[in-house]
Amino acid sequence: MTKGTLSTVKKLLLQRQLILAMAKREIVSKYVGSFLGFAWTFIQPAVMLSVFWFIFSVGFRTKPISDVPFVVWLAAGMAPWFAFAAIITSSSNAIVQYAHLIKKTVFPVMILPVVKIVSSMVSHGAFVLLLIVLLLCNGMNLSFYFFQAFYYYFCLCILTLGLGYAASSLNVFARDVGQVIGVLVQVGFWGSAIFWDMSIMPEKVQKILKLNPVYYIIQGYRDSFITFTPFWDRMGYTLYFWFVTLLLLVVGTVIFKKLQPQFADVL
Repeated sequence: MTKGTLSTVKKLLLQRQLILAMAKREIVSKYVGSFLGFAWTFIQPAVMLSVFWFIFSVGFRTKPISDVPFVVWLAAGMAPWFAFAAIITSSSNAIVQYAHLIKKTVFPVMILPVVKIVSSMVSHGAFVLLLIVLLLCNGMNLSFYFFQAFYYYFCLCILTLGLGYAASSLNVFARDVGQVIGVLVQVGFWGSAIFWDMSIMPEKVQKILKLNPVYYIIQGYRDSFITFTPFWDRMGYTLYFWFVTLLLLVVGTVIFKKLQPQFADVL
């Protein structure tokens, strides 16, 4: 990483208390005026997984993938994708959302995409807990490999941080960026092998689709919760992922810093 990126990391660490406070406020604000409050964090993914179970297990009677119930295989892929989509979508609008602070005070704007990442941890944690319940309900075993998911979630955070810096800063000057992000998220859902098995595609197509760094994370969650495959068994792909991710982090940070002095004027 460049000196500028390392400097940014140090500044973020110094602002960790403010980041946590703002993330907590965002989480609480989601449930203001709601009777069930925090329970919705579990209710929404639980209902969604129940619907998918009914559709694919009862309705379509979908065959297992590698002896794994389809709904379990699907849920393991959806857990990181929903976190990725939520962070990217909210990060793209982060600066515009807090325009009142940026225009009127000396505010550390660099923390905003990080706030979105931290605030998403609660809903992601709820999804993962429900995934584990689903595994147990289907007679699957618990494993120490579950803890490997923390590594893949860290991968997701670094990837979304770089993309979030670029998207949030560009969206200040062209609000179409937020709309484009929404479209790309929809396309990415179908291009990341969440609903279908990558092995059914021709080998050349597989190589192209695996260039998507999000696939590394999705497969990593399945390795952690289903197949119990250590990440070092995919060392070549791991090195590729970190090369792309760190490059995106550096590029995103550079774009953000170059545009940051003009935020207050444009907002």
